Amino acid sequence: MLALGIDPGTAICGYGFVEYSGGRLIAKDYGAITTSPKALMQDRLLKIHTELDALIKKYRPEVMGIEKLFFGRNATTAIPVGQARGIVLLCAAQNNLDIVEMTPNEVKMSITGYGGSKKDQVIFMVTRILNLPEPPKPDDTADALAIAIGAAYESQSLARRNFL
Repeated sequence: MLALGIDPGTAICGYGFVEYSGGRLIAKDYGAITTSPKALMQDRLLKIHTELDALIKKYRPEVMGIEKLFFGRNATTAIPVGQARGIVLLCAAQNNLDIVEMTPNEVKMSITGYGGSKKDQVIFMVTRILNLPEPPKPDDTADALAIAIGAAYESQSLARRNFL
């Protein structure tokens, strides 16, 4: 089963494809879609849509994991993240992907076993779980891989429950 994890953003939209087979997790591809802060918002969103849609068509994942929208003190950053998240969900719908939504704490719990883990702990565990030669850069990519791992686990768990 191939899971796609997305860490949405308008400047950097991290993505990671993780295959889950026979209890093993393998990173198939990962990276980030970046846009210029000088570009018009509609052009930035179009670039995210176009590149993400091409990646989905290339790899054909069965499930997409995405973080639930969360913002602390800075609501102004939540608006562009929400716009990028909408584009990501649109791509999922256009490609008939199942969606697994996870809170940041649920993602951390699935990777480290502790929902309050720090970012460096998550990056370390993603690197280790996927046996990567080095930590993925930028951090948005590592977050996307963590989300893909969580989505793969959740999807397999749901499939087992439906089977029984």
